[in-house]
Amino acid sequence: MTSATLAADKWSDATDYAVAATWAGQHDAAVLLTDGKKALVAGGADAASVSVGQSAVYDFDAGTWGQPALLGTARQLHALTPLPGGKALITGGIPAPGGAAIGTAEIYDPVAKKWEPVVKPMLKARWGHSAVALSNGLVLIAGGSTLRPDGKAMAVRWAELFDPAGGGSWAVAEEMTDARTGHTAVVLQDGKKVLVCGGTAPVGGADDPALAFCELYDTDTEKWSVAATMKFPRSGHTATALTATSVLVAGGTAPGVTPDGAFDPFARATAEVFQLNSSGGVWSQAKAMPGGRAFHRAVPAGEGKVVLLGGADDVANEAGYRSAVRYEGGEWTAMPGLDRGRWGFAAVASGAKVLVAGGTAGTGLAMAAGRSGKAELTKSAEKFGSGS
Repeated sequence: MTSATLAADKWSDATDYAVAATWAGQHDAAVLLTDGKKALVAGGADAASVSVGQSAVYDFDAGTWGQPALLGTARQLHALTPLPGGKALITGGIPAPGGAAIGTAEIYDPVAKKWEPVVKPMLKARWGHSAVALSNGLVLIAGGSTLRPDGKAMAVRWAELFDPAGGGSWAVAEEMTDARTGHTAVVLQDGKKVLVCGGTAPVGGADDPALAFCELYDTDTEKWSVAATMKFPRSGHTATALTATSVLVAGGTAPGVTPDGAFDPFARATAEVFQLNSSGGVWSQAKAMPGGRAFHRAVPAGEGKVVLLGGADDVANEAGYRSAVRYEGGEWTAMPGLDRGRWGFAAVASGAKVLVAGGTAGTGLAMAAGRSGKAELTKSAEKFGSGS
């Protein structure tokens, strides 16, 4: 995505997604399939916070959605992971807020254009977890949430490995160093290592504290190790690989009480870069974004380049942001804004083309006039870029 492309292109309408839905997780909304020309969007929640069972594939060349395919189990706060051969794995989730974790998994077959159940369930049912493909062909599922005996949510340290060969099987992996949910997980060194950052650890109160702790999974040793701690605790943030050994982390939910005792109600504008090394890596302060945001999306735009889209400060009485910015060489550059402000949406890039679909447009007092309910969702989609 070159500077010339940014100057020439703008957001334009794409065909609407199958349903109005929103995605509140880090790894649940959309993945680019292995051909690099198609993207899969699946699950999510409707305006009543009930899980959605629809999925659809977007063809970047044709600019159209394929026929929707129904999941075997409607789910939200799941994890969606691309597999070799154009297939994709969906794991866990919940049927609705407060519901018990889903322990099943399904695989999308792009040839048959349908979902097939994984016969064996996950070893541990969970939601809000991460699931990333490793260099050895396995998928690492880590962390997330489950229900305590009293019905309240708790974060977990559980990790397991999924082998897609022969219909799929599960194996216990070493537990994480910290229990966490809603965290980010980024593959480094072509899948040999995974960096996990931030997230939350529910403590039974109204607000879950954000975490600054990070950790690394080594595919060769099958071990977790403590990584360098971020400069700021973060949840609702994004983490995107810049190179095979570096990651950009940006934004996150409002800090609340600051170290000097003041109260900051606005989402974080700070950003920082992780550099992998032999001793657990190091974080360096990056230039702050032009404005804070959380619940946004980030997509890679070439080596060392990341595009951040949409977001919000909070999820109550809030309208989604239209703002889009690009990070390159340590600097942020404003891009044309989305036609429809949104957060908790699907976003995926194919080369210099970016697709945005669905999400929450507003809640409470910020909803469009004449609407009622907890949230105003959209099924609108937008596309950016004409390059390949």
